[in-house]
Amino acid sequence: MSITKDLATVCRMIKIEHSVFALPFAYMGAFLAARGWPGLYNMIVLTVAMVAVRSFAMAFNRYADLDIDRENPRTQQRALVTGELSTRFTLAFIVGMAVVFVAACALMNPLCLLLSPVALAMAASYSFCKRFTPWCHYMLGSVLGLAPVAGWICVDPAISLPSVMLFCGVTLWVAGFDLLYASQDADFDRERGLYSIPARLGIPAALTISSLSHAVAAAFFLLAGWAANLGGVYFTVAGLIAVILMAEHLLVKPDDMSRVNVAFFTMNGVIAVVLFAATVVDLAVRG
Repeated sequence: MSITKDLATVCRMIKIEHSVFALPFAYMGAFLAARGWPGLYNMIVLTVAMVAVRSFAMAFNRYADLDIDRENPRTQQRALVTGELSTRFTLAFIVGMAVVFVAACALMNPLCLLLSPVALAMAASYSFCKRFTPWCHYMLGSVLGLAPVAGWICVDPAISLPSVMLFCGVTLWVAGFDLLYASQDADFDRERGLYSIPARLGIPAALTISSLSHAVAAAFFLLAGWAANLGGVYFTVAGLIAVILMAEHLLVKPDDMSRVNVAFFTMNGVIAVVLFAATVVDLAVRG
C-alpha cells in the first residue's frame, strides 16, 4: 500500500474533515483571550494540539467500538473493520497522537500541560459512555466543548467566564447534532443494548431533546458574546446562527433520516466557521 493511500485511510478513519467543528472554537477562544491576533506561535501549537487530541479521540473511538462497528451495517466499511488498518497500527497511532498532544500542551504553558491528561481521559472515556448511560451525547459534546477553553488558556492560563459560556454552548451544540446522527442507529443500538437516547426514548423524543439542546446552545453563544464584551457584528451573526440551528431541525423527520448528513455536516460546519469569523471581525472593528 502506498504512503498516499495509507495517509488517506488514516484521514478517513479519523474523519479529518470534521476538524471544522472544533478548530474554529479553539481559535475563537484564543482570539478572545488576546482580544485580537494571539500570535503565530500560539496558533501553531494550538492547532497541533487540537488536531492531535481529535485524532487521538477518533482513533480511540474506532478501536473501542470495533466490536460494535463489525455488527452495525452502517459502519461495516470502516477501515478497522475491513482490515485496511490493523489494531496494532491503530494503537500505535493512538499513543503517538497522545504524545504529540502532551508535547504541544507543554509548549503552551504549565496549566495546559497540567490539564492535558484530563483532556485525554475525557477524549477516551466518551467512547464507552453509550454502553451505560444515555448522557453519552453530552459527554461527547463536553469533549469538543473543551476547544474554546483550550484556546483561551493557551493564550491566558486562567479559566474565564467567556470560555465557560462557550464550553456550555459547544457542549449542547455538539450533543444536539450527535442526537440527530445517532437517530440513524436507533434500531441497532436498541437491539445491541446500547444507551443512546434515540434507542432508549425513541427518535421523536431524541429530535425534541436535540431541538431543545440547540436552543439553549444558541443562548449560551449569545451569553458568551456578552461575557466577552463583543458587539453588534457578533450578536447579529449569533442571532442568525440561532435561526440556522432551528432550521436544521426542519430537515429531519422521525420517519425520514435521509437528510441527516446534510444537517450533521454542512450546517454545523458552517456554524463553527461563521461564529469564529464574526468574533474576529467584531474584535477588529472594536479595536
